[in-house]
Amino acid sequence: MGWKLIPKEEKFYTMFQAQAEHLVKASQTFLHILENYNSQTPDEHASVMRAMEHEGDILCHDIIRKLNQTFVTPFDREDILDLASRMDDILDLIEGTIGRMKIFKITQSTPEQIRLAKILVLACEEINRAMAKIEDLHRLPDHCIEINRLENEADVVTQQILGLLFEHRTDPIDIIKWKEIYEIMELATDKCEDVANTLEGIMLKNA
Repeated sequence: MGWKLIPKEEKFYTMFQAQAEHLVKASQTFLHILENYNSQTPDEHASVMRAMEHEGDILCHDIIRKLNQTFVTPFDREDILDLASRMDDILDLIEGTIGRMKIFKITQSTPEQIRLAKILVLACEEINRAMAKIEDLHRLPDHCIEINRLENEADVVTQQILGLLFEHRTDPIDIIKWKEIYEIMELATDKCEDVANTLEGIMLKNA
């Protein structure tokens, strides 16, 4: 009986919202970089995304630190950790894409890459909408469904892109580089689906 008298720490809700808002900002910045890739050097683009990834790490670590200091949480501790980590994974992969482009000395983005990035932005925006409602779990299912739909769309688009890659490019090194870049981007959308799956698990546990 006494356990119920201890209030739950509600600050996690606002921390998740801040993390999701930063994720949207990072995905939009990523898309802007790809749409304007020649406006700066690959080193400059990598520096911008590295700074955003570092800021995302801080937000994730703040949640983990708060978790270690909190006795009663709004939902299971492992779910809080999983949710924060999954969102951080998305940002890591966004930064990793730009990092690969720098390492591979890519001088121009592709329309196919921009197409994938636009889907990723939509998925991140949907995550943000879900996090804005996370205090009311009953309002989340539609957002989870849309994130899953966008991930499926990204899978289909990636398969189409890879087919065109092997059909139209002849340099094997060039093919290897772009295959890795596209697959990292597709993995980022997979991680968006992981966020949705985690939210669905939380909803199920708290139904």
